[in-house]
Amino acid sequence: MTTIPVVETDRLLLRGFRPDDLDAMAAMWAMPEVVRYIGGVPQTREQCWIRLLRQIGMWSVMGFGFWAITERATGALIGEGGFHEMHRAMDPSIAGTMEAGWGLMPAWHGRGYASEALDAMLAWADAAHRGKPVTCIIAPENAPSMRLAHRHGFAEFARTLYQDSEIAVFRRLDGPNAA
Repeated sequence: MTTIPVVETDRLLLRGFRPDDLDAMAAMWAMPEVVRYIGGVPQTREQCWIRLLRQIGMWSVMGFGFWAITERATGALIGEGGFHEMHRAMDPSIAGTMEAGWGLMPAWHGRGYASEALDAMLAWADAAHRGKPVTCIIAPENAPSMRLAHRHGFAEFARTLYQDSEIAVFRRLDGPNAA
């Protein structure tokens, strides 16, 4: 099994998911505010268990994955973020890239935690997977994530339909992993 790296920032600890994260993860993905731009449907505990296993397993298969984002001061799980390869059925394809993603519980929005986590994630990707392109997809209505992506060197290069919803497709234009 691949060892999942731990990444620390001033306020955050990004660590691998553990089975005991299921309750916090299920609470997060049951929130309508969390899923509004990510499928739109709250997830069941069973779906969250599968998600948790996917987050752990991606590291073994791809050498990258998603971290549990925790607050250093309390150890509370406040969200998740990282990279995956989903082989999405969409055009243009982003297969072969590190697709970045992030999400925080609403209580943690607007305090710079997502930006801090994304900085750490991208620095890790630049060091561990130099030259591998980084992309992301965002619902056009998700203005905060669109701004966050732009601030971290991503530029929109396409709009397309994915699972019957319009998405904006981004690639990172600066850093060692610029696409």
